[in-house]
Amino acid sequence: MEHSEPTEQADGGSALNGHFDRTGKRPVPGGSGCASAAASAGAPQPPRAEPGAPRPVMESWREERTRSVEDNQTSLPSLAAAYTTILRGLGEDPQRQGLLKTPWRAATAMQFFTKGYQEKIIDVLNDAIFDEDHDEMVIVKDIDMFSMCEHHLVPIFGRVHIGYLPNKRVLGLSKLARIVEIYSRRLQVQERLTKQIAVAITEALKPTGVGVVIEATHMCMVMRGVQKMNSKTVTSTMLGVFREDPKTRDEFLALIRS
Repeated sequence: MEHSEPTEQADGGSALNGHFDRTGKRPVPGGSGCASAAASAGAPQPPRAEPGAPRPVMESWREERTRSVEDNQTSLPSLAAAYTTILRGLGEDPQRQGLLKTPWRAATAMQFFTKGYQEKIIDVLNDAIFDEDHDEMVIVKDIDMFSMCEHHLVPIFGRVHIGYLPNKRVLGLSKLARIVEIYSRRLQVQERLTKQIAVAITEALKPTGVGVVIEATHMCMVMRGVQKMNSKTVTSTMLGVFREDPKTRDEFLALIRS
C-alpha cells in the first residue's frame, strides 16, 4: 500500500496527506533541566532510527483538523482586508457601491471553499463502518467534486469514481462522498487529492483493495494560460489488488465507464 511519508516541520511536528500534526515534544512537567536529563539517562531509550530508514506512518484519517469555526471568525477581518488590498492593486475602488461588501463576501466564500480544513475523516466514518460478510466490489461513481487549485486559487471541478473490495467491513455509501468533500474542499492538486481519498479509505476500512479515479476541469487551463476549453485531467490511484491484479483493475475501470 502506498503512503505519503511525513516531513519534519520547524516546531517538531510532521506533515502527512496534506495535514500538519502539531504533536511536538513536550517538556517533562516539574522537571529541571539537569534532573530531567539525569532521569532520561537512566530510563530505557527507544532504538535510534538509522539514517534513511522509513519513519512510522500515522493514520491520516485520524489527524486533527487544522482550522476551527472559531478560527474562521478570528481570521475573517484580515482576509477581508487582504481582498481590499487586492482590489486596490487591480486598479479598482473598494469604496464604490458595487464593491463595498465584496471583500467580506470573498473572504467568507474562500472560507467555505476550503472548509475541508475544519473537518476530520474520523468524525465522518466512526459510526458508519459496519461488519459485513461481503467480498465483492463496491463502487460509487460520478461523485461531484469542487476544489481550488493551490497554484492559482481558481476552481477545479469534475467527478470522482471510487471502488473498493471489502474485507469483512463496509462503509456507508454516502460517506464515500463525504470523504471526497473533505479532501476536495482544500487547496489542492488533483494528483494529491486522488491519493488522499484512496489512502483514507484504505486506512479506515483495511479493504482488499481500493481504486480512485478523478476526471476534472482546471480553470487555470481554461481561463488563463493555454486556454483549452475542453481539456480534462484524469488521475488514478490503485491500491492493494486494484494495483496488483490486472483483472480486478480492468473490472473497476469498465464499470465506472459503463
